[in-house]
Amino acid sequence: MPQVEITIGGRIFEVACQDGEEHFLYSAAGMLDVEAQTLSAQIGRLPESRMLLMAGLMLADKTAELEDKVKSLEGEAAELRAAIETLKSQPAPSAQRIEVPVIPPAVREALAEIAARAEALAERVEGQ
Repeated sequence: MPQVEITIGGRIFEVACQDGEEHFLYSAAGMLDVEAQTLSAQIGRLPESRMLLMAGLMLADKTAELEDKVKSLEGEAAELRAAIETLKSQPAPSAQRIEVPVIPPAVREALAEIAARAEALAERVEGQ
C-alpha cells in the first residue's frame, strides 16, 4: 500500500492508498487544497482540524449542489426519453399530396404566340 504525500492548505500530510489509486488521491487532495487555500486567503491561519473541517464542508456543499443538479437532469432526461418513446409508438404521419400547377406545353406555346403578335402590333402602332 503506497504512502503518498499531499499538501492541503500549505500543510503536508502522508496518506496511504491502494495501488493504482494515487491519481485519485492527488485529485481529491487538490480539490480540498483549493478550498483550504480559499479559507486561508479569507480568514488567515486556522488550526489544522478547523481548516480541514471547513474545507471539507465547502466541498460537501458543492457536492450536494451537483447531486441536486444531477437528479434534476436525470428527471429531465427521463421525461425526454418518455416523450421520444411516445413519438416512436405513434403511427407515422400519412403522406400528403402536394399539387404543383404545371402549365402544359401547348398553353405555353399559345401564350408565346400571343405575346409575339402583341409585340408585332405594338411595333406597327409605334411605326405609324
